[in-house]
Parts: sequence; structure tokens; C-alpha cells
Amino acid sequence: MRVLMISKSLVVGTQQRKLEEIAKLPNVELTLVTPPYWQGDDGRKWVLERLYTSGYRIIETPMKFNGNFHFHYYPQLEHIMREVCPEVVHIDEEPYDLVTLLSMRLAQKYNARALFFTWQNLYRNYPPPFRQMEIYNYKHTMAAIVGNQDAATVLKRKGYKGPMQVIPQFGFDTEIYKRNMPRVPRQPNDPFTIGFIGRVKKEKGLPLIVEALTMLPDYCRAVFVGSGPLQSTLTKQAVRLGVADRVIFKSGVPSYQVPREMEQWDVHVLPSITCSNWMEQFGRTLAESMSCETPVIGSSSGEIPNVIGDAGLIFKEGDARDLSNSIQKLLTNPTLSSELAKRGRQRVLDNYTHQQIAQRTYEVYVSMLESLKSPRP
Repeated sequence: MRVLMISKSLVVGTQQRKLEEIAKLPNVELTLVTPPYWQGDDGRKWVLERLYTSGYRIIETPMKFNGNFHFHYYPQLEHIMREVCPEVVHIDEEPYDLVTLLSMRLAQKYNARALFFTWQNLYRNYPPPFRQMEIYNYKHTMAAIVGNQDAATVLKRKGYKGPMQVIPQFGFDTEIYKRNMPRVPRQPNDPFTIGFIGRVKKEKGLPLIVEALTMLPDYCRAVFVGSGPLQSTLTKQAVRLGVADRVIFKSGVPSYQVPREMEQWDVHVLPSITCSNWMEQFGRTLAESMSCETPVIGSSSGEIPNVIGDAGLIFKEGDARDLSNSIQKLLTNPTLSSELAKRGRQRVLDNYTHQQIAQRTYEVYVSMLESLKSPRP
């Protein structure tokens, strides 16, 4: 089974573990096409890391319009496809993007079976040419992988009628995201740390954490790890509400230090709020914290309740009082806190490891090749 995967996301080395796991599966000959770097919309430049590269081939190739989500593409892709002769083309991009359209056409030209991936969990009517690209890709793909339940609903509503599987884009390394420091019982009035890690921006709902502090005991504090445009707003809010001495900001940390941050928290809170153009698509930091046996609380936005399941607490998005009530449950019930920590780790082991994501993706490939026995749609 010759598989060609096309993905800008895989410039990030830690995410390449999925490819190593796919390459271990029966009869897989895997090649990755990825750019030398990806220019993020937040100003960061993600340079290709070669971290987990065993068992498969990486082709680093130039990208046109780097940094443009909708119009980037790979000028050398046809040459690469002729060389690799893939049976399966895994286009790790949204169906309304130019790179997906061009890759899909090449897959058709070279008689390969293609699939695309989508996170799109809000229904939108796209103007030309994006709608036309969607329609073409819906018609010619042999399968779709969607990152969350809402994306599956949106895809059906937009007219896609083919096979699809709900599979997160990437899994988690439970040997990296694990607790090194044992959990110790809190003593009365010990600091209780509410942690958040990620971009400090509006849609993450972070003012709710600051507001919730005003309803919690003085020994509760919030730690925001990361940077972003909302930091000054949060600082002013904390001063105005009289909790400035209980709010701590830390700059972003290297990925290998993230588990050490998480295991110092009493709870990780992701209070995302749904906006007109965005709804939480997964919430990776929740699964990372769960893997580190740190209890989690998430809002009801998007995929968060499905990620947490019964391994954490859910509060009504936008409701600071409901958030404070959820935190109070952990403050007053250490047994619940310990139980959620155990459930969280097990939930990641059961659902979100690199091996599981790779196996489920491989099963999609197998089903696509089996469909060779029947005509194309």
C-alpha cells in the first residue's frame, strides 16, 4: 500500500509520531510531502523539524503562497506523484482549499484514491471559488476524515455523501504527557492553582477564569501560560476586580516542558466561547492535561464535552458562576479530583494515543482500496 500524505501541519516534529505508527502497519509504504516551513497567522514561523522519521520518507518541497491557508500549493507535487505512484493520497487539508483541489486532481490523473481531512465545525456558505472547490472535492474523494462530531454534521449538511470517519488529526504521546511528580493531598488553605496554556486570545474565554476567582477562596489563583492580544485586558480586569495578586502570567514554554507545567496545577480550565466564525474544534490541551493526570474543566463549546467525556467537568460556556461552581466541586471533594485525574489518563490511553489514531487512519486506507472492486462515485 503506497500512501502519499500531503500536510503542512507535519512540519511540527512531535506530530510526526503518527506517521511512524502508520508506517509500522502491514504493507504500508508511506511518503510525506511537507514544506520547509509554515508561516503561521500569529507571526510565528514553524520550521520543519525531523523528530520522528523512522519507517517512512519525508519529501521537503517548496510551497507557493506560504502562510495563506486557502491558496497555498506545492508546484512540484505532480513530479512527486509520478515518482511515488501512490495508491492512496491523504490530503491533510480542508476541502475548500486550493491545495486540496490540485492534489485531488492529480490523484485522479494518476489513478490514486484520495481523501481529505476537515475540522470545519461551523456551517458556512463559501463564495466562489471556494464553494466550487468544495463541490469538486466532495465528488472525487473516496473518503473524508473529520476531526470532531460537529464537522461530520456540517459535511453532511453541505452535501457530502461519501464515507467518513471521526478521527482526531493527531494523537498524544503518553510517555511524554505523563505525571512525574506524585499527586499529594492538599492541606487546608494551600494554594489551589487553576491553569491555562495556549494563545491568550478572545475566543478562549479567559476573562471567565479571572471573574470566577472573585467567587472562590483567596487561596485560589490562576496561571496563564502563553501570550497573546488579550493579556493586557486580563491584567486590567484582574486589577478592577481586586484579584491582581492572584493572577500570574508566564510566557510560552517549549513543548517538552508543558507536562511539567500541567502537573503543577490543581485543575486545567479551557473556557472557550463560541464566536460567529469559530467554535472549539478539539481542545488539545485538555487531552494533554488528562494524560498528565491533572483534572480538567471545560466549557460546553464545540467538541470539548466529547473530548472530556466522563473524565472531567463541563460548565455552561460564558457562565463564570457555573465555572466557579465546578471548581468548588474539586475544592470540596478531593476524592472527586483524584478520580477525575485517573479517568482522564485512562481516557487518553483508550482513545487518543498515536497508535490508535494511526490504526483508525490505516483502516480508512484499507477500506478505500477495497472499494477498487466497485466503480468510483
